[in-house]
Amino acid sequence: MPSIFSYQSAEVDWCENNFVRSAVIAEYYNTDGTSLFSFLLLTPLSFLVLEEFSQLQVNHGTFVLLLLAGVFSMYFHMTLSYVGQLLDELSILWTLAVAYSFWYPQAYFPKCIKTRRHFFWLTGITTVISTLMSFVKPTLNAYALNCIAFHLLYLTWRELKKCNDKRVHRMAAVMVMWWVLAITSWISDRWLCWLWQAINFPYFHSFWHVLIAMSLLYCCPLVIYFDVTYEMPSFKPKLEYWPSDSWPVVVPYVTLEEPHKQC
Repeated sequence: MPSIFSYQSAEVDWCENNFVRSAVIAEYYNTDGTSLFSFLLLTPLSFLVLEEFSQLQVNHGTFVLLLLAGVFSMYFHMTLSYVGQLLDELSILWTLAVAYSFWYPQAYFPKCIKTRRHFFWLTGITTVISTLMSFVKPTLNAYALNCIAFHLLYLTWRELKKCNDKRVHRMAAVMVMWWVLAITSWISDRWLCWLWQAINFPYFHSFWHVLIAMSLLYCCPLVIYFDVTYEMPSFKPKLEYWPSDSWPVVVPYVTLEEPHKQC
């Protein structure tokens, strides 16, 4: 019986051919270029431009877990090991749990939840149960994690109905565009592998890494914008782009106008 740390002991194998470009890296493009770019570069960049917000309300855990998700993704695609698969999937689950715990609007809490502390407990218990269930049928984990995106899109739609800021609507539209491209690439790699293998282009999962990271690049400031609106109503959040609105490739971030001092 192979070790859970052994190469190719995972229940999932993506469409890219294994060990073609390296004797030690199973899926070269899924490991090196895409994960490095998508999580290990874009996540610190997002954190830097959001530093103004983090000085007011610190939640570094989400960004740390995003970095870990990038590291574990690289390890998984390098080895295709069972442990790598679980670390890759569970790091995403834990990142979502931390993000929900801190940023989920209190207006949408279940009626039985009265405080943020109670919501922390609910999120923690749900995460523990989900973590244990992840070991039951690991091949279903990725599908379950992707389904969470539909809840996030629903919440975004609810918030946009109450917001008249055109910049917010524009950022949400760009976020959804990147997500649609990302999930299309993921499904294509999973379900149409025979086609991409036939034309010798089995790289759509590597596209998924880059595209979902681009979606998160827009999602994080959007979530923070709504969080400031709920949690710090005396501040006026504004969405900006670094280095400039006119650049074709930008990093969105949130700026805060100081509250007016009363005499």
